[in-house]
Amino acid sequence: MRAYGRRGVLALAAGLLAAVTACTGNAQPAPTRSAAAASATASPSPAPPAVTRAEAAEEFSAIIATDDALRVKGPLEGRLDMVKNDVTTGGQSQIAVAAFLATGYAPPRFRWGAPTLYVPRFAQGEQAPWFSALVTRDGRPALLTFTKSDRWRLSSAAELLPGQELPKIKLDAEGYASVVAPDDKTVTISPQFIGPVHASVAETGTAGVTAGLLATGPYTTDVAEQIASQREKAKNDGFSYDSIFSADNYPVYALRTEDGGALIQYSLTRTTTTTTKTAEDDYIPVPEQASWAITTPVLRRTLKLIETHQYATAVPPLTTPAAAPVIAHDGALTRASGQ
Repeated sequence: MRAYGRRGVLALAAGLLAAVTACTGNAQPAPTRSAAAASATASPSPAPPAVTRAEAAEEFSAIIATDDALRVKGPLEGRLDMVKNDVTTGGQSQIAVAAFLATGYAPPRFRWGAPTLYVPRFAQGEQAPWFSALVTRDGRPALLTFTKSDRWRLSSAAELLPGQELPKIKLDAEGYASVVAPDDKTVTISPQFIGPVHASVAETGTAGVTAGLLATGPYTTDVAEQIASQREKAKNDGFSYDSIFSADNYPVYALRTEDGGALIQYSLTRTTTTTTKTAEDDYIPVPEQASWAITTPVLRRTLKLIETHQYATAVPPLTTPAAAPVIAHDGALTRASGQ
């Protein structure tokens, strides 16, 4: 059902009251010029949003129920295609498909709580509306985002990290959120640059040109230290090693927070390559988490691991600049190959 909001209801009530009054013998005096002018310049009631909060709640329940049904162990035919094409999109599609393949089509099922929805007020005709939901997943708070093209799908899911809380989202009088434009310059990192900035920090840590834009931690500077350490170890063992992050073409979602900042959700791909130098005496062990994709325990020449990671980062407003903390994450090994 179309939702008109409180202003629309009040306007309709006022119109009905005027009609009833006109039908009685007690006609009211004509409005003064100032009253008429004020009426003429009154702001019109906002149009119904492209997706209402009620509709978002329905879509959340429907997609979560479908995802759960597909995770029940049963016939393989068609399940993976439904997960990939009908239920998920973006980075979440890569993670969901890998969860099925890595478990013999029996991925773990989730226990879900009641969601708190953050629905942006998109205008009618918006081609790609989306909304987010904060919900407990297996007892841990997670931030999910759903997007619509031809149908609604789950695009992103990241669990809040220990000690982190979701920043307060700015809501209007009817409870709708506001999006932050990709090129917004009122925040310390524009949404369109959050992926490249994060990729740079994860690779170069405190030594790169982006140092200080993101807060230190397990998914930023710690990763850079691990890459440098692993590269040095591989060199000493006679291998070459490299690990790079890329934003690819994954979508980015940004909500305005009450302090004027932005809550930004995005995905990155991590590609790690290990190569032998001789290919005669050295062998690359295949990690256990990649055994579902590579059947041999060792490789003679090269190993490539591809991971998909999804994040949520709280970016401060430009008026109070600070290092932006990564507050939520989820990720998985989504492809592996070698020879």
